[in-house]
Amino acid sequence: MSGCCHGNCAAPRGVSDPAYRRVLWIALLLNAAMFGVEIGGGLISGSVSLLADALDFAGDAANYGLSLAVLSMGLAWRARAALVKGASMGLYGGLVLAKTLWATTSGSPPEPVTMGLVAGLALAVNVAVAALLYAWRDGDANMRSVWLCSRNDAIGNIAVLLAAFGVFGTGSAWPDLLVAAILATLAISAAFSVVRQARGELARAQPAAAGRAGSRMPAGPPH
Repeated sequence: MSGCCHGNCAAPRGVSDPAYRRVLWIALLLNAAMFGVEIGGGLISGSVSLLADALDFAGDAANYGLSLAVLSMGLAWRARAALVKGASMGLYGGLVLAKTLWATTSGSPPEPVTMGLVAGLALAVNVAVAALLYAWRDGDANMRSVWLCSRNDAIGNIAVLLAAFGVFGTGSAWPDLLVAAILATLAISAAFSVVRQARGELARAQPAAAGRAGSRMPAGPPH
């Protein structure tokens, strides 16, 4: 999981390219689908790291969706959307971390085959998305960050896959719990970053909006 995925990943200039917009829609749909797959796989296998990695797919899908949905809106609306996204990320990350801590006392390892298969599918999806975005890797900073997000997400998927092998080889839940704790902590950290940036943008946008509203008010009668 990469923190940049939960910042301002998609820039308005980048999305104005029709081909880039189509790729972002594909990335959104793939990430949303994999969120559901990893939630189901995590619940079936008992893998907390899959549940944590599902947060990454949800965050990316929300990021692409919000970037497309509020693209033509003002800064204040984009900041409000980011606040909702950041709060949701933090809540889910906290729940995953709490489940990880609870699972340390249960001593029940996840089912490694299902865990490994789902992690492998997630890796394939993120590699595919990174390949689709490869053509824009040298664009502006925001366009490049989208590609870097997918590339770094694939690294997170490898960590979950290695955790599955660790569970299979040791018969212990600790590899899964360690990866889950790392991913959940990164999600919470990213959520704080998003909320802090969104609040700053909202604070800057409100005086500007008030100034525009004041300039549109009719002048008073002459004295």
